[in-house]
Amino acid sequence: MFLSLRAEVETALEEALVALDFPTDDLGIEEPPEDVPSVLASSVAFRLAGEAGAPPPQVASQLADEIDADDLTYVSEVQTQGPYLNFLPSDVYFAETLETATDERYGALDDREESVVVEHTSANPTGPVHVGRARNPIIGDAVSNLLDMAGYDVDRHYYVNDAGRQMAVFTWAYETFDEADLEDEPERDRIEYDLVRYYRKGNAYLENASESEVEAAEAEIESIMQGLEAGDEEAYERVSEVVDQVLSGMKACLGRLPAEFDEFVKETRFMRNGDTDDLVARLKALDEAVYEEDAWQLELDDHGIDKNLVFLRSDGTSLYATRDLAHHEWKFDNYDRAVTVLGEDHKLQAKQVRSTLELLDNDTDGLQQVLYSYVNLPEGKMSTRRGTGVDLDDLLDEAIDRAREEVEDRLDDRIRDDDLDADDIERIAHQVGIGAVRYDIVSKQPTKAITFEWEQALDFEAQSAPYVQYVHARCCGILEEADLDPDTDLAQQDVELEALEADLLETDAERDLLETIARFPAVVDEAADDLEPHQVATFTREFADRFNAFYRECPVLADDVDPDVREARLALVAASKHTVANALSILGVEPPRSM
Repeated sequence: MFLSLRAEVETALEEALVALDFPTDDLGIEEPPEDVPSVLASSVAFRLAGEAGAPPPQVASQLADEIDADDLTYVSEVQTQGPYLNFLPSDVYFAETLETATDERYGALDDREESVVVEHTSANPTGPVHVGRARNPIIGDAVSNLLDMAGYDVDRHYYVNDAGRQMAVFTWAYETFDEADLEDEPERDRIEYDLVRYYRKGNAYLENASESEVEAAEAEIESIMQGLEAGDEEAYERVSEVVDQVLSGMKACLGRLPAEFDEFVKETRFMRNGDTDDLVARLKALDEAVYEEDAWQLELDDHGIDKNLVFLRSDGTSLYATRDLAHHEWKFDNYDRAVTVLGEDHKLQAKQVRSTLELLDNDTDGLQQVLYSYVNLPEGKMSTRRGTGVDLDDLLDEAIDRAREEVEDRLDDRIRDDDLDADDIERIAHQVGIGAVRYDIVSKQPTKAITFEWEQALDFEAQSAPYVQYVHARCCGILEEADLDPDTDLAQQDVELEALEADLLETDAERDLLETIARFPAVVDEAADDLEPHQVATFTREFADRFNAFYRECPVLADDVDPDVREARLALVAASKHTVANALSILGVEPPRSM
């Protein structure tokens, strides 16, 4: 309803400005402070004071007099507060919010008939997913969920680097060494942990072997790269044997988050189908193309980029950026928009790619990047290539273990009272532990570097995932006690929503909660426009505060509650349940039925 109210306010304000012969280019609409009882406010009087030749409070009064609230559906009154116009919500606003929010899909916006491909994670298939890169799949998955909720047709892609030198080294090492040549056992019983040992062995060999041995190895590595460049099927199959096995293990790891993909797009696809060769020919024809330092490059100084883009080596092999350009043109041919989630170390490359695509006459208006800083643990940054560091699996294991301990401490009484068994505790530990990791990471602005702290992430009392998840569990508990299914629309459970009067919910706590629920679709809309899922996390914390105030002050099932009030409050609990469940689903955090 907030979006409908906002549209109504915008129309009314524009009409008032036109009637007073004021410009309508900036309505100054904003959210009021918490202590103001309105839903929306306007500071437009500040802008108009000079033109009107009157102080802002006087201009605000003129505008308020021009707006007849009786003609509005969702606004009951327009008040002035100094230079501000405040728009107070009507009973219809609250009643329609209560009714629409009891739908299990509440917050989902209308179909925009616009396709978006979101590329994220895309870690090189050289071994286990490292915790430092965990922010990419978590943010990428949340961005995808957010766009889907906002009405876009979303495809989630993982771009597989299966053509670079790293994969040639990996393939050579896998074919050269035996298990007996490896110094250590796999750290985990999964294929990528087994095979990464070959990659580490190969790198160590190249650093420490004799000059003649390294030359022989490099010749074989080069032949693999040349074979891929030439479209040789045998070279492709050799590399794919390694890539596909490692990728299967990485999928299993990412599935624990979970982060799932619609397609794994291999970069060799654009070498084998001729797109890369075509692109290289077009790049060479550009005025910015130069051959220097034994490579073809683009000079991008005139585009504000002081580092050349190298797109072809002297031996005729392309680079990752070259193939990625072909990949982007393929995206443009198949989608209306392309969103890529990238680490901050790819900022320069992202600028080079955009400028080069524009030089190739591509329209890049639909190309967007979400840049993020890395996640550190107190132990610090580590390198996968040398076999040290913290893997994402390790982080998730520890999250579940810590959550299990916390849940067992808190559930001692309920285990006796409700017969919660070990499976229940394990389920909750997974939901809370992995939810805590995801929520803590996605709730921060992506450009800010963060250090993951267990005490904050698993704090049931602070504004963390468990704090918000507990609200969902409370809602489910109340509805189940009232013999209602928390996961089903009230309209399908013979609850007469039309008979519910929102004015039965008259306390400040009830109205505050309804107002917060009403804003959820608008939060989805704005966060999707900005590609900022952390806005949804911020909303969930505010929502949890509002619900907990309602829970403390407004009993739902107590014997002394009026039956009509009871029904209205149950509807409010159901609306709260759907709101928090869908908000958490955007963030990729599972909402538990019990905690």
